Amino acid sequence: MYPEHPTHSTPATTVEVHHPVPLAPAVVASAPLVPVRPGSVPTVASIVLPDGRVVTGYAINPVQPAPVAAKPAVSRTAVNVALGGVGFGAVCGGLLLLTTFIAALTALITQLITLAAVIFGGWIAVQIFGASGPKGGTTVNIRKAVIKRNHFHG
Repeated sequence: MYPEHPTHSTPATTVEVHHPVPLAPAVVASAPLVPVRPGSVPTVASIVLPDGRVVTGYAINPVQPAPVAAKPAVSRTAVNVALGGVGFGAVCGGLLLLTTFIAALTALITQLITLAAVIFGGWIAVQIFGASGPKGGTTVNIRKAVIKRNHFHG
C-alpha cells in the first residue's frame, strides 16, 4: 500500500507459473438403457442464439410467489405525523407573533402611563410653584354675611 523506503531492499521472491492442462474426455461405459415412463411429458423448447447455435431443453415454469396485499405508497400514520408537524410549525409561528404583540402592547401601555405621570406631575408643579406670586383681580372682604333660606345675602 505504501512504497518501500529506498534504503531497504526487497528480497527476491520465486514466482511459480501454472499452465492449464486439458482433461481427457471421459469414457462412458455402455450400460443397458431401461425405459422409464414419466408421469407427464414436459415440453421441449429450442432457442436460436444470435451466433446461430441452437439450444434445446425442457421449459421450466417459474414458481409464482403468493400474491401480496397492495399497500399504499405512504402509510396513513406517516401522513398524520407529517400533517401534525406542519400544523405545529404553523401554531408555533402564531404563538411567536402573539407573544411579540403582547410584549409590544405592554411597552406601549408602560410608555403611556409614564407620559401621563410626567404631564400630571408637571401640571401639579405649575399649580404649586406658580401660585406663590400675587394675582390680579378684585379682592372682596366680607365682614358680615347673612344666610336665609339657603341663600347668601352679603
